[in-house]
Amino acid sequence: MARVPAAVLNLRSILNAVRKPSRALASQYGRRRSHPSVELVHPPHPWARALGLVAVVLMGAWLGLLIVGNVRVPVGPMNTTMTLRPSLSGGTKINVSPLGALQLDSHQAPVRLDVNVDQLDPERSQALVDHPERLSGLQDEVATDVEHGTLDLALRSCAAVVLGATTLGLAVYRRPRRALAAGGLALTLLAACGGTAYATWNPESVLEPRFSGLLSSAPSLVGNARSIVTEFDVYQKELARLVTNVTKLYDVTSTLPAYQPDPTTIRVLHVSDIHLNPASWKIIASLVEQYKVDVIVDSGDTMDHGTAAENGFLDPIPDLGAPYVWVRGNHDSLTTQRYLEGLKGVHVLDTGKAETIAGLRFAGMGDPQFTPDRSTNPGADESQEAAGDRLAAALRAQRAAGTPVDLAIAHEPSAARRVDGEVPMILSGHLHHQEMEVMKKGTRLRVEGSTGGSGLRAVEGKYPDPIEASILYMDRDTRHLQAWDEIKLGGLGLTTAEVSRHLPEDNQPGATPSPTGSRTGSSSASPTGSP
Repeated sequence: MARVPAAVLNLRSILNAVRKPSRALASQYGRRRSHPSVELVHPPHPWARALGLVAVVLMGAWLGLLIVGNVRVPVGPMNTTMTLRPSLSGGTKINVSPLGALQLDSHQAPVRLDVNVDQLDPERSQALVDHPERLSGLQDEVATDVEHGTLDLALRSCAAVVLGATTLGLAVYRRPRRALAAGGLALTLLAACGGTAYATWNPESVLEPRFSGLLSSAPSLVGNARSIVTEFDVYQKELARLVTNVTKLYDVTSTLPAYQPDPTTIRVLHVSDIHLNPASWKIIASLVEQYKVDVIVDSGDTMDHGTAAENGFLDPIPDLGAPYVWVRGNHDSLTTQRYLEGLKGVHVLDTGKAETIAGLRFAGMGDPQFTPDRSTNPGADESQEAAGDRLAAALRAQRAAGTPVDLAIAHEPSAARRVDGEVPMILSGHLHHQEMEVMKKGTRLRVEGSTGGSGLRAVEGKYPDPIEASILYMDRDTRHLQAWDEIKLGGLGLTTAEVSRHLPEDNQPGATPSPTGSRTGSSSASPTGSP
């Protein structure tokens, strides 16, 4: 074998040393040409990826709860729907439509328990009414139902949260591993929320609920903490009575005539005879909000003695949320009237004055008498009839001028009867109970009860007067009455609630509409005295 000279070996070593870096550079350059994004796009920061995953998990969990995370649970005689909702303050909210809601500070966690009372089961509630002895076991039955319902809700919520987060994670990342990570994180977050709620659970929160809606005017529904603890037997009876009353309420509302107000329907809240009851303002404001009232009509006797010292009682009116149309009653003085004329949003009608408010044309006549001591002046009937005649003349003048009135207002029905045939409908009060009548010439007379429960006089009789008001649904085009709701709440110390829907005969299914309607009530006798 021939020997290779040492010089040749040295040359080969030098060439190999040069070739290796060249091949490495060429290989690296080729990789850069084929994958330029490796150096141009920086990988996302770990914190950004984590925040993105958390956002996907929260959104997916919320969607899951929203779509499938509710449970229908029978609780005693009630059918309820339980739902978990994200919340910064936690707690429990119980919705009792249409009465309102109550909130409990039951726990501190980023989830809230919503319980909607959908309806009362007719058979179960009637069984309680027919057999009051079963109320003794109602507490245990309700506790058992709530326990089963919350357990079912917890399991369904877990499934909803995991499914929602996993599905959204798969849609966003398109990687099964990332989607499973999102579902696992969602389950972990829900478990942490559940643990926090369990650790902060406050069973005594039921002793201090917060009311909203119509319930805000009746906190005696549950009593205060001391009465519940020291007089539980009395509380149990009151609770039984509440169940009975709510049963009646749902029995009425479930069979209301089929009338759905059009979104353009004008809603008129008719109140009367408040008689200095401060609770009336809260009730009126709640009704304005819940029924989306367009205009409030007060047919008088807002005050009791009509003195200037009472004027401050009227200050909440501008904040009720709707225009306020008012006529003077026999307990309202001219001092009261002048004060109201200076309040924002108040329309005082007198001497047949007409105004267009919320799409309806109103005209009114103040009461010709001022009898705060409930006395009867000589010639009272004649003065009322004369006032009604002046109002009728003003209505005829409006019609002749091409601006006919839709709703007239007079405090006493005896004055209101004098406008029969001159206007489609007239509103009045004074009698402290509700009536509806179509008079001989076609004008509909609506007499409202006392929205103040007769004020301080509520304690004079054996039973306190109820608090009454009405919602009138007026067609925006024809400005005729389509339906009305009568609302009646228990008076001083009572917790009853009744809502009834009524339709004029010409608006019932199959009826032929007529311009003024037909008789739907019984006629009332002319009032005597001075309520």
